[in-house]
Amino acid sequence: MARPPQDVLELARRDAGLSLYELFLRYFELGGMGSALELEAFCCGVLRPSAHEHDVVAQALNERFAELGRNRPVRYSDDTEQTSP
Repeated sequence: MARPPQDVLELARRDAGLSLYELFLRYFELGGMGSALELEAFCCGVLRPSAHEHDVVAQALNERFAELGRNRPVRYSDDTEQTSP
C-alpha cells in the first residue's frame, strides 16, 4: 500500500534535514503559492496539496537531495497517480 503524499513530504523533509521554514523558503522561491502555514498543513496531512503544489514541494525537496549528493527523488504528482500493472 502506498503512503499518502503528505507522509512522503514530511518524511522527505526530515530526511533532507530541512526545517519547515527552510522548506518554505525553497518552495516559495520555486513559485509555491501557499503560505508557510499551508505548507506545514500539507506536510502534516491536515491539507492535501493540489497536484501543482505537491510538485513544487517535491521539486524543492529534490533540489535539496541533489545538493546533498543523494539520489532519492520525491515523486511528482504524475508519478504517484500512475498505477502499476
